[in-house]
Amino acid sequence: MGRFSNKVVLVTGGTRGIGRAIAEAFLREGARVAVTYAKSDDKARELEKMGILAIKCNVANRDDVKRAAETVRDRLGDVHILVNNAGVMYLMPLESYNEELFDRMINVNVKGIIYTTLELLPQLKKTKGVIINIASNAGIGTAFEGTTYYAITKAAVIILTKRMAFELGRYGIRVNAVAPGWVETDMTTANRTLEEVERAKALVRSRTMLGMTGVPSDIANVVLFLASDEARYITGQTIVADGGRIDYLTHGI
Repeated sequence: MGRFSNKVVLVTGGTRGIGRAIAEAFLREGARVAVTYAKSDDKARELEKMGILAIKCNVANRDDVKRAAETVRDRLGDVHILVNNAGVMYLMPLESYNEELFDRMINVNVKGIIYTTLELLPQLKKTKGVIINIASNAGIGTAFEGTTYYAITKAAVIILTKRMAFELGRYGIRVNAVAPGWVETDMTTANRTLEEVERAKALVRSRTMLGMTGVPSDIANVVLFLASDEARYITGQTIVADGGRIDYLTHGI
């Protein structure tokens, strides 16, 4: 029997990277786990073999999300824990603004959380559930080139977390966020050579108190704590897991 026996968990964007680590961690702790995914059919099949329900779903499409919410309820029961993890990142300097890519990040990173939360809310009210949003330390303001527009979307996730906690606390629903630092995943290594990835890791290590970069399980461990009864008195918070980054922009609000 694990910590989350008899609990139903939904992780969006759960076939790769941080999302997959979170889904597998909940599975090991006894939960009935579902994930949504956009493209990774082969990875979805891997999770299905492990006993995780994988549902193809574009979180930026509310009809897709509604169908996914109904599927989880019908197959596993009402959701107790929702992890809004699905996200996309496109690097671009401030002066190279690309409206299509920015809109894509807004639609997935922000609207995806809103749609998924709203469609799961009837179930979460029944279970007095927990919502955990995956933000980023970029949303607090790290000095990392090319992340300005991505950071805007993750700052929105942080304030959305506070507002959701404020409005949903009356139903016994807790809402928190985790803001990862640089974690080696498909997202952070995409379109980079091995040499470029190593340079990025070395740069991040030089900017952290612990001199290290993260792995997906580092974030999964924080999520499991926030979802557990041990965190019953915590809501509206953003937990930063970034090795102690020291390159935050300014000291003001």
